Amino acid sequence: MNLELFDHAGSAGIAEPIGEQAVILRGEALPDVPRLLDALARLEAVAPFRHMVTPGGHTMSVALTNCGTWGWVSDRQGYRYARHDPLTGRPWPAMPEAFASLAARAAAAAGFPDFAPDACLVNRYLPGSRLTLHQDRNERDFGAPIVSVSLGVPAVFLFGGHERADRPRRYPLFHGDVAVWGGSDRLRYHGVLPLREAHHPELGGQRINFTLRKAG
Repeated sequence: MNLELFDHAGSAGIAEPIGEQAVILRGEALPDVPRLLDALARLEAVAPFRHMVTPGGHTMSVALTNCGTWGWVSDRQGYRYARHDPLTGRPWPAMPEAFASLAARAAAAAGFPDFAPDACLVNRYLPGSRLTLHQDRNERDFGAPIVSVSLGVPAVFLFGGHERADRPRRYPLFHGDVAVWGGSDRLRYHGVLPLREAHHPELGGQRINFTLRKAG
C-alpha cells in the first residue's frame, strides 16, 4: 500500500467502518495533539520507553511504556497487566486527562458510551518496528472497546478475523487517526506492518501509538 497516494488531508472527520463494531475516526485526535505530546513528555520522564522481552526470549522491536492503574508488561513469565513498573518498582504514572478524555470521546463516537480506560499502553515505532498479529486477551472484561491513537509517521494497520489464519485487511493510519473496535470485533487479530522511513514535522521519524483499554 502506497501511503503517499492516500488523500489524508481531505479525510479528517470521516468515520471509516472496518468491521461491524470497528471504525477508524480520521483526524479525531488532531485538536488534542499539543496536550497529548505535553502529557507524553511528562510520562516518559517518569516511566521511560523500553524494549521488553517476549515469553519466547525475543526482544520486541517496539519500545513501550504505560500509564494508568494498570500497565501491560511482557517477560519470560508471559504477557500480563501489572500495577507497578518493573523498571522502577513504582506504580505507573496516572493516566493524563488528555488521554482519558480523548478515549472516551472516540469510544462514544464509535458507539461505545461511558468508556473509562484504566490502562494505556504507549508504543514507539522507529523504521522497521512492527507488531505481529495478535489478540488483546489479557484484560479481565472484553465488554469494553479498545481505542488506539496514532501520532507521527503513517503506518499500515492490519485488521484480521477471529482466527490467526484469517487474512487481515490493510488500513493506513495517519497522524491524528483513532481506531476503535469492540463488541463482536473485540477479539479480532490485529497488528502493524514494519514502519517505513518517513518524516513527520512534529515527531520526526517516529510513530507514537496510544492504546487505551479497560484492563482491571
